[in-house]
Amino acid sequence: MFRRRTQPSAFNLFKVLLWPKSGWTRAVEYLWHRLHRLPGTPHSIAAGLACGSAISVTPFVGVHFFMAGALAWLMRGNVLASAFGTVIGNPWTFPVIWLTTFYLGNFMLGKGFADTDPKFSFSDMFSGLIRSMIEADGALFVDRVWPMWWPMIVGSIPSALLTWILVYSIFYKLVHVYQARYAARCAAKSINGEQI
Repeated sequence: MFRRRTQPSAFNLFKVLLWPKSGWTRAVEYLWHRLHRLPGTPHSIAAGLACGSAISVTPFVGVHFFMAGALAWLMRGNVLASAFGTVIGNPWTFPVIWLTTFYLGNFMLGKGFADTDPKFSFSDMFSGLIRSMIEADGALFVDRVWPMWWPMIVGSIPSALLTWILVYSIFYKLVHVYQARYAARCAAKSINGEQI
């Protein structure tokens, strides 16, 4: 009853994912307004956003929402805010995140920044990951996925920690200021007898 008469094609869905119909400014504005309406303390909202942002720099694509929600729940953060935080990982930022974590992981493992086997690529790794999961093929995973995935996991640990600290410190202050102003506006309206 409430479905569209004509379903959008896969190309149109992908196009909207890369560039929203109303533009990026409107999309960011919408997210900002949704964040303002989230219930919770400044700590819970900021911790939820930080958990979502930190998890999105890990290579565990496909389970970011679940991992972010679990981490937010463990840290007494807002689980819904963690879903908003995963917006950091998107088609525009994933290539930068993956390259950064891969080269940082190689450096941390003692291989150096430029020491990469030329036969490996991100497309081969992700196609190998999907195929190895569908076919339950451990040998394919070890051969095509693990050599690139392990440095990305190692490199994502300091990246996730830094992202968590930055996002938490920024949004804790923003949410605290916003909630204080909102409470002051509500108090002023109730004194004047206006409807809130």
